[in-house]
Amino acid sequence: MNKIPISVLIQTRNEEKGISQCLAALADFDEVIVVDSNSNDRTVELAQEAGARVVNFTWNGAFPQKKQWQLENVETRHDWLLMLDADEYPTPDLITELASIADDPAEERVAFDLPIAYYFAGTRLEHGHRVVKRSFLRRGENAFCNIDLLHLPGMGEVEAHYQPRPSGPVGRTTALLVHNDADPVRTWFDRHNRYSDWEAYLRNHPETRNSVRASKSRQGRRFDAVPFKPLVFFLYSYLLRRGFLDGRAGFDYALALSTYYWQIGLKSRELARVERGEPGTEPAKEHNHG
Repeated sequence: MNKIPISVLIQTRNEEKGISQCLAALADFDEVIVVDSNSNDRTVELAQEAGARVVNFTWNGAFPQKKQWQLENVETRHDWLLMLDADEYPTPDLITELASIADDPAEERVAFDLPIAYYFAGTRLEHGHRVVKRSFLRRGENAFCNIDLLHLPGMGEVEAHYQPRPSGPVGRTTALLVHNDADPVRTWFDRHNRYSDWEAYLRNHPETRNSVRASKSRQGRRFDAVPFKPLVFFLYSYLLRRGFLDGRAGFDYALALSTYYWQIGLKSRELARVERGEPGTEPAKEHNHG
């Protein structure tokens, strides 16, 4: 059987819990490359056993970070790239849809946003808020730009949650990309505590925020402008998008993300007081988030 002419790039660092599930879903693709950041678990071993090529990445603390570094330095056999995290994998319908796009010589779009089928606390969410991720890219037509974020506390080797900028039109698939994190739910809160630090900084620095906004999806740009986000998001996700049909998991997810937006607002107001030099405030100490 002919393999699909797409190169898959998977970014990893100590991902032995999820890498096998990810790789098992990619058997139909012609090339699978794991870009690993010096894992000290069995990630590399499992990837090689599954037939993937492994490329090592050691970040030097500067731009480019990991995703852009892959676009610039990892040689691939194909121009169409599917960029994944180790806790993501395409559904069979998405594999079929991506193969059709890659086989079409008249395709003018240079990137595609993939809607996410999200698992939260071990439960797949069929309703509620759904994000998209620009993960299917034509090589040479997309770039993760150098946005002024590297100085933020906890910023690491992987770009913050912004999309690559395309040189041409962007499409959106109908089929879904699965995101199923095998780590305990506390790691979700750890990550989003760090993300809320970044977002609070952006709220207080409009020029940098506008740069990030330009690299977000259309859905992300619309939501960025919504006032009263904690309340609006909960009502949108749980009621309007029928997250209640997912039972307790739907409620937990809507509440967790609403709390995340509340954190951003709270931290943003605190940061504004610090930057104004109000009495009783001092800059936050930088912590090592790993």
